[in-house]
Amino acid sequence: MEVINALGRRKSAVARVYLSEGKGNFTINNRGIEDFFTTKSLQYIANQPLNLLEVKGKYDVKVNIYGGGIKGQAEAVRLGISRALNKANPEFRDALKKAGFLMRDSRVVERKKPGQPKARKQFQFSKR
Repeated sequence: MEVINALGRRKSAVARVYLSEGKGNFTINNRGIEDFFTTKSLQYIANQPLNLLEVKGKYDVKVNIYGGGIKGQAEAVRLGISRALNKANPEFRDALKKAGFLMRDSRVVERKKPGQPKARKQFQFSKR
């Protein structure tokens, strides 16, 4: 099997995922997943598609990621892995789609408006 690549995005994080058959090595920016995502919850989010399909030890995953915060990066990795697994085996599509892993979460931060301190917050109104 050749290397399959896919792209995952979330907020301003972009993850390029390279999936190949192997022993289950998971590297992110040339570091192990435990070194990059230090909390168990972020590691769980990144591994969700592999755990769902029970293929955790069958594929090697290499990820290059930049931008955003660690939560957005973990969710970008999840989307990228899901898309790569879908390319590798189209039979995985139904399970991934049902779990919601193939959908791009398009919510991003709303821009700040002029004359206001933040996007929605406004300065105190004074009638007189």
